[in-house]
Amino acid sequence: MLRDALVDLVLGGRCAGCGRPGVSPCPECGRALAVSTPYRAWPEPVPVWLRPTTATTEYAGVVRSLILAHKEYGRYSLARPLGEALAVAIQGALDPGRAAWLCPVPSSPSTVRQRGHDPLGRMTGVAIRHLRKRGYDVRRADALAVVRRPEDQAGLSAEQRAANLAGAFAARSRWAERLTDQPVILVDDVLTTGSTLAEGCRALASRGIPVLGCAVLAATRRRAASGS
Repeated sequence: MLRDALVDLVLGGRCAGCGRPGVSPCPECGRALAVSTPYRAWPEPVPVWLRPTTATTEYAGVVRSLILAHKEYGRYSLARPLGEALAVAIQGALDPGRAAWLCPVPSSPSTVRQRGHDPLGRMTGVAIRHLRKRGYDVRRADALAVVRRPEDQAGLSAEQRAANLAGAFAARSRWAERLTDQPVILVDDVLTTGSTLAEGCRALASRGIPVLGCAVLAATRRRAASGS
């Protein structure tokens, strides 16, 4: 895309993962996303509303750099490898052969304007196309809206993050009836304390929308992980 070309011009065509000259991600950094076995990732403590969460990989090193380059610096071409890696976690969250609606955690309109794009939305779209090609009946449901923009989460404890996010999301009325008794997977890019996902689960449950589970591309190392 044009923006990627401009970024490459400024940066000299460097990999967002390791900084080496060339395409992004380079083959070596791309292998960091080539994970076939997702795992169950639980924060400690576990927020009350959080449903079982499946992650593809750890939020560290190359993966962290690639996510941030796409999310904060507009490296749009990274949406494809990141979205395909996210699909691994979504597939792990599905019951075998089961269909589901995928609901991405929303960003506030001002945040989307500031970034110039909706990174999670892009990744979710890639994941859906990737999974549908493999026979999964998954569809996107933009069932959540930001109704109160929380403060910056940086430096907050798990308890402070939960309080900061309380009431931040609400289920969209037009989706409430459509998703009743339908399996829904809540999707995000990164799991830290689980407060964001828990608030999303709460908002959906308050309108009678069941959440089958959550799926994230990456989880921080301090999460307790066990095989799923």
